[in-house]
Amino acid sequence: MKENLNIQFVYPNYELPLEYDEAIESIDHTKIKSETYASDADVIVLLNWKECTADVVQGGTCIIKASKRELYDYKAQVKALLGQVDRFNIMLTDIAEFADSDIDEYKVWLDDIADTIVDLYRTGKNVQLNLLTDRLMLSEMNNCNAGVSNITLAPNGKFYLCPAFYYQNPKGDIGDLKSGLVIRNQQLLKLDHAPICRNCDAYQCKRCVWMNSQLTLDINTPSHQQCVMAHLERNASRELLIKLEENGIILKNYQKIEELAELDPFNSVNKWK
Repeated sequence: MKENLNIQFVYPNYELPLEYDEAIESIDHTKIKSETYASDADVIVLLNWKECTADVVQGGTCIIKASKRELYDYKAQVKALLGQVDRFNIMLTDIAEFADSDIDEYKVWLDDIADTIVDLYRTGKNVQLNLLTDRLMLSEMNNCNAGVSNITLAPNGKFYLCPAFYYQNPKGDIGDLKSGLVIRNQQLLKLDHAPICRNCDAYQCKRCVWMNSQLTLDINTPSHQQCVMAHLERNASRELLIKLEENGIILKNYQKIEELAELDPFNSVNKWK
């Protein structure tokens, strides 16, 4: 709290001891829980697609992890959940494996889900899906910001840039509760030190610094995969906005999205360097 950071508790898939609950309730926080223990959760994590039913999920914010294949195989469940929850976040688990040959299939999926969102808006439902609607409301980058405005405190009592760094290398911490935060070269995590990202308008992109470190070996340089997927989502958001307006649905505070053919900003580097 002294660092002015938001505290989000990611709960295990079992009940915590009473003293944990008492300590947690002593401060402002957000509870992120699995659907099994979601009675007082602020954000529900769905464990698998097959159990995503109306009696498990109704209202609120829900998150599910999915591979590309699951995304396509369970498209019907995605459409059904959009009508049940206030916000639905899909976290793709195999972005690193995304290839240019996947572009058309992902584009078709986004366009199909966009049609469902339009239909739901026509019934009065305010739909939020991170892959499509976030970009409509953004006028600047709204990334993960790991190490800048978000820090992970792991079960071992040490801090990490994000959970992925903890699971990859528990020894790669950035401090602990006693010594505080020790982030070396923190400027490299910030947008103004990321020449590609600061000139990009795929504002909904998570700009995952862990994935950057794995795929480009540079924590502030995104991979081709991240850029292409983020721009496909950006362009699909633009088409969604056009479809909404054609149906007489005008969103408040929406941001106009310019037409853009290039999917990887690195390929148009001469325009902004």
